[in-house]
Amino acid sequence: MSRLLTLLLLYQNDYIVGKYISLEKLIERTKDSYYDALQKSSQGWMKDENNYEAFVKYLLGIIMAAYREFFDRAHIVEEKKVPKPDMIEELIKNHLGTITKTEILERAPGISRTTIQRTLTELVKAGKITKIGGGRYTKYAWNWRNEE
Repeated sequence: MSRLLTLLLLYQNDYIVGKYISLEKLIERTKDSYYDALQKSSQGWMKDENNYEAFVKYLLGIIMAAYREFFDRAHIVEEKKVPKPDMIEELIKNHLGTITKTEILERAPGISRTTIQRTLTELVKAGKITKIGGGRYTKYAWNWRNEE
């Protein structure tokens, strides 16, 4: 819940990188550091002697890493002119958990709903993604079993 609230606070203060890069995934990759920073920040809490510096530095590092990853991706798209279906595929692959067509539309400005639908259909047929549900409740997830 605290990570969700952190993301909300970042959005409210115009740090929207979490819309495009999963902060949760970055934290998961560095979970040992996350828990170390959390523990250091909690020491002395009962006596009101704790210091949040370790956790603040960790969280700022995560935000900076997210922006770095965002700019790296933007640079690749700008330089290489990646085809739109490939951009959609990468977006789904790098998204943590399930994603809806609406979320893809939000995260991939400039790509039409038709192109997204066509790409989703092709990715499902190829077995790269899994379709979950139906109708307006349809979600998609990357099929990691086919990566092996």
